[in-house]
Amino acid sequence: MMMHQPHPDQPGITVTCAIVTVSDTRSKENDKSGQLIQQLLNAANHTVGAYTIIKDEPTQIQGQLEMLGKNSYLDAVIFNGGTGIAPRDTTYDAIEKLLEKTLPGFGELFRFLSYQEIGSRAIASRAVAGVYQSKLIFSLPGSSNAVRLAMEKLILPELAHLVNLLR
Repeated sequence: MMMHQPHPDQPGITVTCAIVTVSDTRSKENDKSGQLIQQLLNAANHTVGAYTIIKDEPTQIQGQLEMLGKNSYLDAVIFNGGTGIAPRDTTYDAIEKLLEKTLPGFGELFRFLSYQEIGSRAIASRAVAGVYQSKLIFSLPGSSNAVRLAMEKLILPELAHLVNLLR
């Protein structure tokens, strides 16, 4: 289904993104979700400027966001993992506190689309997006299915437009 866009994007905008996987168990060899984000960004002619895996510790998550926020070459940061309600899921809480503006529609639409795929379990997702230090911030669940859904249906269609608004 093709949606009408109220104002078309400028062609050829390349966005430079950082990818942060939040996990106590993943490594670069088995981080399927982080690898998927890289593949989808590259296929859409965007650039991956940084990629890292950190533990699900609020101070590490906030420190990573603060460090990436200082990098002038980055336009967006995409976190994956730690968005549920288990005791070790702290990504949402750590990131949400630092956001200067939130994009509530991102989480709402993500949960709506997730509901269509997985049913009522979508209520446990705390996906969030917003702005920090003039950069777009997205925080996605860690499952590859959730990452693909968010990237293909929400992030990639709007990434250039949102970054252009911040420039």
